[in-house]
Amino acid sequence: MSTLREWLVPARPEEPARLADPAQRRAIGVELVVVFAVTLGMSGLQSLLSLLDALSQPQSLADQAVAINAPQAEAGLLDLAQQLANVLRLFAWGALGIFLLWRGGVALARIGLDRTRPWRDALGGAGLAALIGVPGLGLYLTAHALGLSLTVQPSTLDEAWWRAPVLVLSAFGNSFAEEALVVAYLLTRLRQLGWSENRSLWASAVLRGSYHLYQGFGGFIGNVVMGLVFGRVWQRANRLWPLVAGHALIDVVAFVGYAALRGKVGWLP
Repeated sequence: MSTLREWLVPARPEEPARLADPAQRRAIGVELVVVFAVTLGMSGLQSLLSLLDALSQPQSLADQAVAINAPQAEAGLLDLAQQLANVLRLFAWGALGIFLLWRGGVALARIGLDRTRPWRDALGGAGLAALIGVPGLGLYLTAHALGLSLTVQPSTLDEAWWRAPVLVLSAFGNSFAEEALVVAYLLTRLRQLGWSENRSLWASAVLRGSYHLYQGFGGFIGNVVMGLVFGRVWQRANRLWPLVAGHALIDVVAFVGYAALRGKVGWLP
């Protein structure tokens, strides 16, 4: 019982220390607004607008479809270039958050991006993928059956020699951008502003859910739950690599698995 209580209400870490200088606090507040206005915060706003548009349609949510990895150009090589550009943008978003922390004096080891325990991080990632991935699929199928989720198509890319590698890169791009920004960057900055661990955790989780609203209410709820679990794991362990690995593994299975099974199994919408 005590272990569960400690997990739900973790001890407040000593570092990074709360900033007392009002000028520094204002600067971090502005930085947070700017960073998320050009990255996942803007994605959250666009996702909300997409959901409102879907709700305004005469069809139910379940009768509408949304693709995550869709063709971007008619010509194959141009489509490949567009897909790689999207992946590069995701890595750049994550790198921006990490760079700002590092530039502000936060060592990479303090957020769990050092290379001291690769195998433990990999095993931790596999465990997180199993913990979130299987129930997440069940939640999506249930929400879709209840008409609370759009038909999510992880990939509608045409068959090509580069499809599988691009989907894997896309999975890693998504995972790095999200975990770097919504977990390591946001939670560190909120600690510096003096937010409580639980308040910060909920802010991070709701933000994660917001940019999945385009998938429907099921996508929002599922990603809020994922955000609560992933955020708490980071708060307890200060290790980011397991989160990146676990998230990437979930997306690789979803993207590549859907591309392979699409139209071949009856249970997949």
